[in-house]
Amino acid sequence: MENLELLIDLHQHGDRQGPGGKLETERAITLAALDKSRHLKIADLGCGTGASTLCLANKLNADITAVDFIPEFIEILRRNAEASNLSQHIHPHVGSMDDLAFAHNELDAIWSEGAIYNIGFEQGIHDWRPFLKPKGVLAISEITWLTDHRPDEIQSYWDAQYPEIDTASTKIKLLEEAGYALLGYFVLPEHCWLDNYYHPLQRRFDAFLSRHANSNVAQTLVEAEMKEIEVFEKFKAYFSYGFYIASKLS
Repeated sequence: MENLELLIDLHQHGDRQGPGGKLETERAITLAALDKSRHLKIADLGCGTGASTLCLANKLNADITAVDFIPEFIEILRRNAEASNLSQHIHPHVGSMDDLAFAHNELDAIWSEGAIYNIGFEQGIHDWRPFLKPKGVLAISEITWLTDHRPDEIQSYWDAQYPEIDTASTKIKLLEEAGYALLGYFVLPEHCWLDNYYHPLQRRFDAFLSRHANSNVAQTLVEAEMKEIEVFEKFKAYFSYGFYIASKLS
């Protein structure tokens, strides 16, 4: 529990809890071809403090249920929605993405940026599909190999961290087998990792360690984050997040 509390404290102060960007969310919205003239129902799963949620609310005419299991993140999203005059469109909810209460065929779109790994890509695309209306849109970013072959060091690292990492062609095949038609795919550029996520995270390390009196647990957490950054900078040619946009076949 202490580790989770420290992880929350480190990440709740960031605009993002993972790689991504406003322009990339907007690009996915365009590829999804969601009808801006219709009032839409959308779920943003694993929303964190709501960077993608706020973007969706600004760009679409929608009611958005934003789900995350961390109450602190949801409270920040609630405050940000109020400050942006978007509270009437955003409905923050503390909950788990593997225990959702939506009705079958309720949603026009399901969004999940950098979060489906919590339950696994294959489970997520199957479990969430019933909630989508026919031709409803699934938009998710997922860690993806960019090459067919890669050094043993990075292969071993991701095999230990997230064994479901795979190439885009494999992920797209899984989507098609699960009853989706691909609408679009693109790779998150380097700035989504470094400028939007890792560099702001690094700037928070000193204050985080100070708040926790440089405890061994806090130092271990920072070291793990530094290792993750080091891995990305060394092997960024081999992996990134792929953004997958697909529609549910009727």
